[in-house]
Amino acid sequence: MDGRATDGSAGLRFLKMHGLGNDFVIIDARGAGDGVTPALVRALGDRHRGVGFDQLAVIGRAEGPGAAGADARVSFWNADGSHAGACGNATRCVADLLMAEGGRTRLALIADNGLLAAERLGDGRIRVDMGLAHTGWREIPLAHEADTVALPLPGAPGAVSMGNPHCVHFVDDVSAVLLERRGPEVEHHPLFPERTNVQFVEVLGRDRVRARIWERGVGVTLASGSSACAIVVAGHRKGLVDRRVTVELDGGPLEVEWRPPDDGDGHVLMAGPVAYVFEGRLAPAFLAGVGA
Repeated sequence: MDGRATDGSAGLRFLKMHGLGNDFVIIDARGAGDGVTPALVRALGDRHRGVGFDQLAVIGRAEGPGAAGADARVSFWNADGSHAGACGNATRCVADLLMAEGGRTRLALIADNGLLAAERLGDGRIRVDMGLAHTGWREIPLAHEADTVALPLPGAPGAVSMGNPHCVHFVDDVSAVLLERRGPEVEHHPLFPERTNVQFVEVLGRDRVRARIWERGVGVTLASGSSACAIVVAGHRKGLVDRRVTVELDGGPLEVEWRPPDDGDGHVLMAGPVAYVFEGRLAPAFLAGVGA
């Protein structure tokens, strides 16, 4: 699906997909420069005047530093026009799209947070290796040194980077959390100079949690792959969960495994379903209106 129309008509082609309701617009820019700007992202992400999405994923050629072994490059934008360093569910959607295109069950993508290996499981779900979780205060990043297992914030949340920052709160009753109020308060807290994704988590057992998510630059979202990974890492560091956990989100469950560094590679793997919604083409007048 090359993003530029190939039949002589004007416009920019796109694909709409989602993973458990975490929805994306995907533009294939392997055949041309993507031309994506913050203004275009904001206009396209408007759910009333555009298409609407949590993130925009742009597929490019596997070029540049660290791209050896990758089948394609993928970059992410939030609906507010800001860059997203990582997006697990969008990575799974892009991987599914490209595996179907090439008749394959495995491939690798290069993203801002490194090389991401993906595979199609026997039940049709897509699993992606999200790489290493980072827990140092500079890596997340925080504005100053702090204990990332228990931050000096109400509820002593944990902090994790999965290529993007996460602040994970463990609560007794996740349904009682006023997510629309608490989410932006934490996202914009001075401790997070690049803002942060925010999760509220209720532990149901050593291998199962229930979570609700406020996504940086987006708002309330039904699911988030990088958030699910951060939840398991933060929960295990606090001694609350094991390394293999089902994360129940508003949109459905994701399976996450944090492999141990001593007898593994320390990577975080995340698996779940993907869904196609529709393909379309942005009208020339729409593109002209945002200077694209």
